Amino acid sequence: MEIFLTNLRQSLRTLAKSPGFTLVAVLTLALGIGANTAIFSVVNAVILQPLAYPNPDRLVELVWTTADGIADVASIPKFNSWRQQTQVFDSVAAYDIAGPGINLTGGDRPEQLKGIHVSADYFRVFGAPIAIGRTFTAEEDRPGEPAVVVLSNALWRSRFGRDAGIVNRTIDLGGEPYVIVGVLGPSFLSDPRSDVWLPLKPDPNSIDQGHYLRATARLKPGVTIEQAKVAMQQAAEQFKQKFPKELSGPKDSFSVVRLKDGVIGDVRSGLLLMFGAVGLVLLIACVNVANLLLARATIRRREMAIRSAMGASRSRLAWQVLTESVLLSLAGATLGIGFGYLGVRALLAINPGDIPRIGENGEAISLDWRVLLFTLAVAVLTGILFGLIPALTASRSDITGTLRESGARAGGGMRQNKTRSILVVTEMALALILLIGAVLLIRTFGALRGVNPGFDAHNILTMEMSLAGAHFEKAAAVDQLERDGRQKLESLPGVVSAALSCCLPLEGGFGLPFTIEGHPQADTESQWISISPHYFDVFRIPVNSGRPFNERDNGAGARVVIVNEEFAKKYFAKGDGLGSQVTIGKGVGPEFEEPPREIVGIVGDVRQGLDQPPNPVMYVPIAQVNDGVVALNNRIGAIHWIVRTKLQPFSLSADIQRELRGASGGLPVAHIRSMQQVVSESTSRNDFNMTLLTIFAAVALLLAAIGIYGLMAYSVQQRTQEIGVRMALGANPHQVRWMVVLQGMQLNLIGVVLGVVASLALTRLMKSMLFGVQPWDPATIVVVVILLTLVTLLAAYLPARRASRVDPIVALRYE
Repeated sequence: MEIFLTNLRQSLRTLAKSPGFTLVAVLTLALGIGANTAIFSVVNAVILQPLAYPNPDRLVELVWTTADGIADVASIPKFNSWRQQTQVFDSVAAYDIAGPGINLTGGDRPEQLKGIHVSADYFRVFGAPIAIGRTFTAEEDRPGEPAVVVLSNALWRSRFGRDAGIVNRTIDLGGEPYVIVGVLGPSFLSDPRSDVWLPLKPDPNSIDQGHYLRATARLKPGVTIEQAKVAMQQAAEQFKQKFPKELSGPKDSFSVVRLKDGVIGDVRSGLLLMFGAVGLVLLIACVNVANLLLARATIRRREMAIRSAMGASRSRLAWQVLTESVLLSLAGATLGIGFGYLGVRALLAINPGDIPRIGENGEAISLDWRVLLFTLAVAVLTGILFGLIPALTASRSDITGTLRESGARAGGGMRQNKTRSILVVTEMALALILLIGAVLLIRTFGALRGVNPGFDAHNILTMEMSLAGAHFEKAAAVDQLERDGRQKLESLPGVVSAALSCCLPLEGGFGLPFTIEGHPQADTESQWISISPHYFDVFRIPVNSGRPFNERDNGAGARVVIVNEEFAKKYFAKGDGLGSQVTIGKGVGPEFEEPPREIVGIVGDVRQGLDQPPNPVMYVPIAQVNDGVVALNNRIGAIHWIVRTKLQPFSLSADIQRELRGASGGLPVAHIRSMQQVVSESTSRNDFNMTLLTIFAAVALLLAAIGIYGLMAYSVQQRTQEIGVRMALGANPHQVRWMVVLQGMQLNLIGVVLGVVASLALTRLMKSMLFGVQPWDPATIVVVVILLTLVTLLAAYLPARRASRVDPIVALRYE
């Protein structure tokens, strides 16, 4: 301990004597450690922390498997089958895939809330705490039972002022009375987020195969994941006997996955990739500081030799240098925590909005004990990493030779210069890897922006309206709302046209099976979207043949359907199909059954993802949707108003909302966005990854430039006498500059070769994040190599220019 304290005091005095060196080293490390702390904070919140439920390791998501992979959606019959597996599950819950909108009415402030329909065991599965009252019972979760509701703690506080007597009070949701039976505790975080929970009321005899639910179960004590999978496979065999068409493929079955894995989904790979990238930035920072310490160690060789001559052992000298490096690293970590906090705020400002488990506005991300422990571990390991080579160098001083030398001569040494050169080559290779990754994502960004989505997103305003409730359970009521709303909107100055739809482009639709009369193909599935007249006008989607929908395509008119080009090409030999009869929804459930529809038009393709090819799509008039489907759609989601304007769309938002309230009887609207925002949100995760990796690559390039500049500047200083001799013997300034620049370019060449080879292997991990470019894209590699070479040339030229100005007389006297 006494030796440690002595080393500590000596290290503090030594670092205090070199404030410039200490500041540069600490800032460099703080930048690298801070970036790692910020990314690790997100990784910690999303991947490492357990789910915020009691015994989260016992929670599993129930899924069905097909040849295409795992489907995490469920129908009522599947849920009824799964909850019978009581030998492995303590309880099973089903709930909406997304929290649909539901209107809180009956007061002076109509408001659209997020509501989730859940089965009675939902609260038991997730261990939801109860603040006041209770949750609903199994009897209340049956069809035909009175309507009850459970409130979130946030809604209870914000809308009802924490009224302790709210239990058994009646509120209007979607125009219907609901009795409040309880309020959940503030610690409960549901996914999806919800303001109210309503009974699912699943029919135990349902044959409805619409997949609009998710299912989660809690394993019984002692039951393993493998045992649960076996039970689910047995349940699949029983389900096949009852519904043979639903699990008809050879690989179709039921299974389970850990709920945490299901929640995280495909975010894990992207986050880990960013974590690896920021780790490379830290390595580059370490290399720079190691080079600084090496340069300092050569200057201190005489000091180390004297201490060695006075009896200091090699291990004592090595520990002294290591102590200094760890102190620098701890100081960098302390400052890095502050940088990390700012980095987390910056990440939340640019986050794509679809990162799970980070909470509302990133409230779940914090610098908790895991993050602080990670930062401390990184600091210590970093200090050892960049201090090890200087420590070994300092402890191997040649006492006799060093004491005979003086001044600059004592600082030379081929071994030290070779070591520093190797370190610079390493950071150049690492920087090149990051730069190639960043440019690949930048090219992906450009490629996505260059994709024609199939519609014109300019000057379109979108907003959601919840039609949940008895009033809009029939297509005729929705059709009347659309007519009234469209008439009012299109009478506004500045509005070009308006329409209503179940779904927005780039945000999906419903998948329904269909058959074509007289067509030999087996039953297949296509995207299904209900729209009103003027929909194609609003989005400026071309009608290539046939006609668009009109006012006569109502509930009393002949059943019609419009398909896109991809549908026509895929299912008709000549890519036409006008006049063909299509039957949609057969076998899904009684509410989906309908007579055949005639194809009356073929429209241009609209992508449902900019990075995906167009899918076959069927458009049906919103006035001709079956009443059962209307009620179901209104229950599980909101409808979308879309308005094309002559002006900037948000400038008419207040007028549009006023007219829609008048047309709907006072219903509120929510989630107001321009269509350009919708397009931007569809690529937000790609943009997020690109932004992060570009920042990391820019920092890496800057650090690499500093590293090569530092090495060249130090080399020029060490070779001052040599340069003086060369110039005295007739070398001109141009030759001297070329000599120094050539040394830097040799290092650049080695770093580039190593970096390109490494990048060819590592960028394959990014394949799922790329669009329109391959991981081994030659153009990207050439651009990055040229960029790094130019930066190296500039970093080497500045010391070379200084070397060419050396006065030979002064240089020959230099020590």
